[in-house]
Amino acid sequence: MTTILLIRHGVNDAVGKHLAGRTPGVHLNKEGRAQAQALAALLKDFPVKAIYSSPLERTLETAEPVSEAVGVPIRVHEGLLETDYGDICGKTFEELQKLDIWNELRDEPAAVRFPNGESLQEIQARAAQALQEIAAQYEKDDLVLCFTHGDIVRLTTAYFIRLPLNEFQHLVTTPAAITELRFYEGRVFLVRYNQSLTLKASQYCNSDAVEAG
Repeated sequence: MTTILLIRHGVNDAVGKHLAGRTPGVHLNKEGRAQAQALAALLKDFPVKAIYSSPLERTLETAEPVSEAVGVPIRVHEGLLETDYGDICGKTFEELQKLDIWNELRDEPAAVRFPNGESLQEIQARAAQALQEIAAQYEKDDLVLCFTHGDIVRLTTAYFIRLPLNEFQHLVTTPAAITELRFYEGRVFLVRYNQSLTLKASQYCNSDAVEAG
């Protein structure tokens, strides 16, 4: 079974302050760069077959130290790109809380389309398809890293574990955390979710580590 480690980018100055979305020029801050280096130290002995990343700077900057550590180049994949938040991109969270769409996002996210942006259904579908397409390119026991964004992690995890879209916000993602998905004969298994820097390389050198039951 192909294993994908889905990794959220590290901390940047927009986290917790405003909705960065696809705004260009959002870079990791000092804490985020330290997280990227910690990921590289953690993953340096893993048998990584391929690395994919969203094209945004903060994901690439998280992936780059890992790429150098494992000697595998980064491939940009548009399917891993952050949500297109349309007209609300760039607003502070204080501003967002005053908008009707923010309440709709809390109460019935499956019905939400961001103004001049994507719907949550579209985001989930294109990101889940991207991961399925990536997994299909690799063989049993191959390990692939995908660097992406918080909502992409939550939405794809919800999709693969068949959690209704209206419930996806019960999943929490933190910067630089790792979520593990295993793809096997058309099925997807969630092995671990939102774990921060606690994995061991030996877990990925034994195909019997997790049973596909």
